[in-house]
Amino acid sequence: MTADRLHGAAVARVTALATQMGTELPALTKTLHKVLADSIEDLQGDQLIVELLGASIESNLETVAHILRYDVAVDEVATPFAAEEYARRLAQRGIAPIALVRAYRLGQQQVLDWAFDELGRDADQSVALAAGRIIVDTTFRYIDRISEQVVTAYESERVRWLANRNTLRKAMIEELLRGEPVDLAAAEGALSYRLRQNHVGVVLWSTSGSGGDENLRQLERLLQQAATAAGCSGQPLFVPRDRSTGWGWIPLGRGRPAITVAGDDDGDRWIAVGSPAAGADGFRVTHLEALRAQQVALAARERAHRVTTFADPQVRTAAMMAADLEGTRRLVRNALGPLAADTEAADRLRETLLVFLAEKGSYLATAERIHLHKNTVKYRVDKALEERGRPLDDERLELELALVACRWLAGSVLMPPAP
Repeated sequence: MTADRLHGAAVARVTALATQMGTELPALTKTLHKVLADSIEDLQGDQLIVELLGASIESNLETVAHILRYDVAVDEVATPFAAEEYARRLAQRGIAPIALVRAYRLGQQQVLDWAFDELGRDADQSVALAAGRIIVDTTFRYIDRISEQVVTAYESERVRWLANRNTLRKAMIEELLRGEPVDLAAAEGALSYRLRQNHVGVVLWSTSGSGGDENLRQLERLLQQAATAAGCSGQPLFVPRDRSTGWGWIPLGRGRPAITVAGDDDGDRWIAVGSPAAGADGFRVTHLEALRAQQVALAARERAHRVTTFADPQVRTAAMMAADLEGTRRLVRNALGPLAADTEAADRLRETLLVFLAEKGSYLATAERIHLHKNTVKYRVDKALEERGRPLDDERLELELALVACRWLAGSVLMPPAP
């Protein structure tokens, strides 16, 4: 048989096979649908996606059958509507595009297996082989073209969907933080976060000069680390506030455990934390507490603690004083006198005196808590009172408030050292 006759026979065989494919389309679709649904784990458990997969398979098989039957140029073929819609739905659900591409590769394999099973029964295997080559070449070019188009559709939809979702998420968070009544199911859907549980609000910020996107990625990683350190098994909610600040919520489930939120050792990232609180109202309250804890840290400037938590009674007190820094400065100077100096020596005396007051005047308990000898504690307490110029019980409440302010608000309330 000449080359031209062999090619003509092969084309005729491909046409016949494509006609058969069209006739058997429902059965082929059903078989391929089961194979793909069972093989791609990301698709399992979502009935709508699985149904759309079936529609995508049927439309692609029908298109391939038409290309083979009528010798349609692959370069002129548009992506079937059902296939594009399937890609868009995957993007909306955040399913990785690898699942999309893999479906096409597996589908191609199944179609070729079916075609070669049919060709294997032909009497003239030279024609069957030539027909097989045409089918392989055509399907490969079709998959290459359609895969590129559906991935483009996926990426476009993903960008659009994320922009819309972020807009909706921002609006929903603003409603929650204003204390407005919301539909909890709708709110949870918009946030991808469960409100009917306990949460801890977190504010994270960076003082580095790196780019905004990188800053936000680092803060989101820091939130995840903090959630892990707190024993959280769920996914925290992170919302960028600006280029260097993010708001977060750590889910605690139904329990109300005492938690510890850890920071990191990086010198330019900070965390302020609210107290655990329940439900939609707790979502708002713990966030407001985290903002107040942040104000304490911002007032402390470079001497802020890496993690400032509103659950600490001293932080709650400092937060009230941070609202009136000028008044707090006057309180500190009146209550401490020279002891309010911004020096390391004065800081040691203030810290020892604050612990001494917390331990109800016990030199021994204070020594054990700050790991000093009792005599050293007595010396520091006496020296602190000497610097203050007044005995311990003279305006004792103001003394304690001033010491708390110095510990947490630091540079915003301390006096410059004497020349």
